[in-house]
Amino acid sequence: MKTINIIEENTFSDKGLKSFLVHDSPYFKIINFNFKAGQELPVHSHDIEGQVSILILEGEGEFLGADDAVIPAGAGTVLISEISEPHGIRAKSDMRVIVTIAPPI
Repeated sequence: MKTINIIEENTFSDKGLKSFLVHDSPYFKIINFNFKAGQELPVHSHDIEGQVSILILEGEGEFLGADDAVIPAGAGTVLISEISEPHGIRAKSDMRVIVTIAPPI
């Protein structure tokens, strides 16, 4: 077992989103992204089979999808989709996010 306090491990940056690899195994990957207000991870997809979950831990923002889809998201909101489905995120306020990818890419 291991424990990690992502609030202590990962900070924010005015230059762009900050990422921290929380866990990587043959079964799944967990990444912490911290966004300052206005920063985003553009809509993208991966040409593989698997699923992605995006959990907003803190802050307010929007999930982004295909065809300019925008879904409001706040603390506690989880997006789950096939990893091949276009997905992205935009921060309206400083925001902490956990992304889980299974199987890992």
